[in-house]
Amino acid sequence: MAKKSGKKSTKKTLVHSFLHWEKTTPDRVYMTQPYPDGSVVDYTWREVGDQVRRMAAHLQSLNLPPKSNIALLGKNSAHWIMADIAIWMAGHVTVPLYPTLNADTAKYILEHCEAKLIFIGKLDGKVDGWNEIKNVIPALMPKIGLPMSPDKDIPQWEVLIKGTKPLKDIKLPEPEDLATIVYTSGSTGNPKGVMHCFRAMSAAAEGSRELFPVNQDDRMLSYLPLAHVAERAVVESQSLNFGFHVYFADNLNTFVQDIRRARPTLFFSVPRLWTKFYLGINEKLPPAKQKILFNIPILGRVIKKKVLTQLGLQHVRAAVTGAAPLPPDIIRWYRNLGLELLEVYGMSENFGYSHANRPGKTRIGYVGNANPGCEHRIGENGEVLVKSAAQMMGYYKLDNANDGLTPDGFFHTGDMGEIDAQGRLKITGRVKELFKTSKGKYVAPVPIENRFNHPKIEVVCVAGASQPQPFALVMLSQEAQDELAKGGDKKALQAELEDLLEKVNSQVEDHERLDYLVVVKDQWTMDNGFLTPTMKIKRNVIEGRYEPKVERWAKVKQKVIWE
Repeated sequence: MAKKSGKKSTKKTLVHSFLHWEKTTPDRVYMTQPYPDGSVVDYTWREVGDQVRRMAAHLQSLNLPPKSNIALLGKNSAHWIMADIAIWMAGHVTVPLYPTLNADTAKYILEHCEAKLIFIGKLDGKVDGWNEIKNVIPALMPKIGLPMSPDKDIPQWEVLIKGTKPLKDIKLPEPEDLATIVYTSGSTGNPKGVMHCFRAMSAAAEGSRELFPVNQDDRMLSYLPLAHVAERAVVESQSLNFGFHVYFADNLNTFVQDIRRARPTLFFSVPRLWTKFYLGINEKLPPAKQKILFNIPILGRVIKKKVLTQLGLQHVRAAVTGAAPLPPDIIRWYRNLGLELLEVYGMSENFGYSHANRPGKTRIGYVGNANPGCEHRIGENGEVLVKSAAQMMGYYKLDNANDGLTPDGFFHTGDMGEIDAQGRLKITGRVKELFKTSKGKYVAPVPIENRFNHPKIEVVCVAGASQPQPFALVMLSQEAQDELAKGGDKKALQAELEDLLEKVNSQVEDHERLDYLVVVKDQWTMDNGFLTPTMKIKRNVIEGRYEPKVERWAKVKQKVIWE
């Protein structure tokens, strides 16, 4: 059993936690940052404390109104977390912005939260929204560039801290003070500003120790957006609470190198990336060969260990997947390798702290039991209602601070679900995602999408509102598309997809049977607006993109259609 690090009583907020580790383990490395020039820098708790205190002193010298909202834009980096802590130490509130935002959304958030200053961090304008966002940042808004910022014509972090003495007297925040405003992904309409206090952030971190042991010797790789509550809860909040080592990834091309450097013991990812890892291994070692080799005594264990080592996951003892469902067959594949993927569930409104599977007590297809300090129930319409220890304070600037809550304080998640005899929750779809066919039958797309499991399929979207029968839009993996472009066997893949469609249709109700399957040409990404920053599909965007073609597809009368 891993030891519990630190004393709960000394860590009222994440700022208290930071000061605890700075004082007790000053020379221990907290963060490791790779830079584009190939250098890798370790930052100890003492070094982070020095930089953070200097920046906090600079922020205070600006005489901003108390508890000002300060925007933080950039990809994950050591200085993203340093800026977050500095904002808190200076008595202000952090408003993170996704680096992939479009101009309109970024403009809306900056205006809505009335940001008094913006930190601009790691961006390059190639795989992020910097080229758009830079045009909507108000010219008179104070700006500070973090290391790796694309804007060199603004005051830079390194220069400012050199000319500023460290803040000595820190006015520590109270647990109920507002810490951050996190804007929702905004897959429909304008995003809402979810307000979280320090107590909620600490509750999400502290509660995790009851799900699986977390200690100061753990290591994590940070690469999912810190602007989202999931990465902020799992990586930033937990590392501050438990004092463990955080590594960062430089870019997609160096990801394998970065993960091997980190040798993570805790690893959090989303279904699209777990699927990419799975597809990548299948490309090198086809499933048919895996089936034979994995079942050979001794040799099978060696090969499984090699596969995990190739993925950089050989040291992982707790692997977490969330944000969307992961197909059961892929979960079983990882578990066969010896990696027990634990599905978790949460929302921006509860800082991602709601449900989790427990090691040894998992049920595939379920997101687990309610977390410590959380309650759940199913509403009259089948909706999942949750009361969390990390529940939001409310939505910023909305008249009703309890918007979305029942009279007794449960949050309307918008998800439909069911609870088994052991109290484990299964998400069966979104209340608003249910659509009605022209025959008047309702279809829940998510359970059908989860039945698609093919080594060359990366994402599926089931649609068909007002059509006689639903249909599926299928995006192949980039590797599969490249293979076809080089003359790969399209007929063989077509036959496999036809068989898969028949298999899926044999497992669903008659009114859910898919009329046909369309292989789309485009890759759906965050950059082109088809995926949210947490890699969930934007169903309304995808449906809108392909709606003009539906009538023609229906007339083709083919089971598999290539766009």
